[in-house]
Amino acid sequence: MHTSAVFLIEFGAIILSLGLLGRFAGRFSFSPIPLYLLAGLAFGKGGLLPLGTSEEFVAIGAEIGVVLLLLMLGLEYTASDLVTNLKTQYPAGLVDAALNALPGAVMALLLGWGPVAAVVLAGVTWISSSGVIAKVLGDLGRLGNRETPVILSILVLEDLSMAVYLPIITALLAGTGLASGSVTLAIALGAAALVLVVAVRYGRLISRFVSSDDPEKLLLVVLGLTLLVAGLAQQLQVSAAVGAFLVGIALSGEVAEGAHNLLSPLRDLFAAVFFVFFGLHTDPASMPPVLLPALALALVTAVTKIATGYWAAGRAGISTKGRWRAGGALVARGEFSIVIAGLAVTAGIEPSLGPLATAYVLILVVLGPLTARFTEPLGMRLTAVVRRRRPMATPPEAEGAPEPAGRGPGA
Repeated sequence: MHTSAVFLIEFGAIILSLGLLGRFAGRFSFSPIPLYLLAGLAFGKGGLLPLGTSEEFVAIGAEIGVVLLLLMLGLEYTASDLVTNLKTQYPAGLVDAALNALPGAVMALLLGWGPVAAVVLAGVTWISSSGVIAKVLGDLGRLGNRETPVILSILVLEDLSMAVYLPIITALLAGTGLASGSVTLAIALGAAALVLVVAVRYGRLISRFVSSDDPEKLLLVVLGLTLLVAGLAQQLQVSAAVGAFLVGIALSGEVAEGAHNLLSPLRDLFAAVFFVFFGLHTDPASMPPVLLPALALALVTAVTKIATGYWAAGRAGISTKGRWRAGGALVARGEFSIVIAGLAVTAGIEPSLGPLATAYVLILVVLGPLTARFTEPLGMRLTAVVRRRRPMATPPEAEGAPEPAGRGPGA
């Protein structure tokens, strides 16, 4: 009885603290993710108030949080939307991966962490935070801007790539051989392709089967199906998150909208618990040694994300202002960077990877809304300076060049 009371007190204190932190973040219009991570640091090993009996339950809640994050992400897109994005925007996705994954991989190798950690840190620096970016775009009133579809296309391609990337790092972290890892990847790709085909051709039938006018029954069926598929995927050594993402894609129409509305509060609760759980496993004392590498990595990848958005928006014919806005909006990292780092922390491949990822996300989840707001005016000033200096750079001999025919004084 005593243990049960302590558990309720601890877990209640965590949830209450998260609620108050969320309200504080909302009042100042910024993401609560860094506050949730800091709360985890405070409650974890080496923190101000380490947890006792509730840590195991928090770990289970964190797993559910990852599953719900990916499910909700899948519900945002239809299979036809994903196919269209793959066909039209894949060059932007390739540029995004090259510019933003490479710095993470290079940093891990420079720190002497080895190839597996390099693949993990590449994913941490590659994937932008869909949740933070969507909130920032809404807060700034940019959802109807011309550059917004470009931003969303890049985010969709990053989300899709998770269906391939997560099984790869799951196999690497498990230490499986080349043959076993290839089988795992083949299963993941086959499952993703099958779900997309089924969703395109039979999406209405699936949605009709799941559909219910009773919100309670709809919630139970969708949540039960998601957890079942996620568990089966993990049993097959495919990431549970990928299984949840594919379930979300398979549902469409009114069912997807209804499930989204019902599951949003659950997603928010367990996602917050997930961030706390990640913080619990990071000793605050281990962060100072990795602050400089994290800051350097954050600055480099902020620039590469801005370059990615600028190039992608330019390719879509967006004006210079829109290109700068697209680049600045993509800087924030968040939930998926922590998900990827969490897999590595659980596997125990590199003790310093978790603290570095925590510091990196803390920096960029705070910097992201600022770059979204101020990259355009700063970029336009930079562009104006470059244009002003361009004529000054003209060689003296070019100034006396003859004018083209038909442009003389009397023309």
